[in-house]
Amino acid sequence: MIRYTSILSRRGFVVGAGSTGLLAACNNGVGSRGAEAIDARVDATLNFLYGKYPGTRSLADKAAGMLVMPLVTKAGFGIGGSYGRGALRVGGVSVDYYSAASATVGLQIGAQQYAHVLFFMTEEALAGFRRSYGYAVGGDIEYTFNDNGENLSAETTTSLAPVIALIFGQAGLIVGATLEGTKYTRIIP
Repeated sequence: MIRYTSILSRRGFVVGAGSTGLLAACNNGVGSRGAEAIDARVDATLNFLYGKYPGTRSLADKAAGMLVMPLVTKAGFGIGGSYGRGALRVGGVSVDYYSAASATVGLQIGAQQYAHVLFFMTEEALAGFRRSYGYAVGGDIEYTFNDNGENLSAETTTSLAPVIALIFGQAGLIVGATLEGTKYTRIIP
């Protein structure tokens, strides 16, 4: 019985320490100054995006709205998760603020940070996102990627998908950022 208790104690310690690390990774410093801080990060992210990938400006002009997540932190050691905050822009103005969170289980170790933008290409897709209590990424999203290091794939300008997801600015040790399983929730910063 004593041996069983010590195993549970060690497991509890490991889970607790891992949870603390994940929670620390989730605090990306955005929420401390509220909406102004989120908007400043969104502006900087869009400036970087348009400067590095000029074709995305025309994509943004065609979109009914964009959810910009300037910094998402992902960390894992067997069990992992990601978290970030951003703003929904309609007509260039922030109309709502959202958090993005996901949890993962599997063979993983490391940490990564990245930015992403969801381009809502139809009014219906934007309205569906705004009406939902907790929007989860689904099959109606088309992913874009950068190939040859500097250019986005051609699908970004020819896509008919209602939502286009663009992931960029990856830095860290986990390979392959994805939005699968990410849940977006409206927040009050």
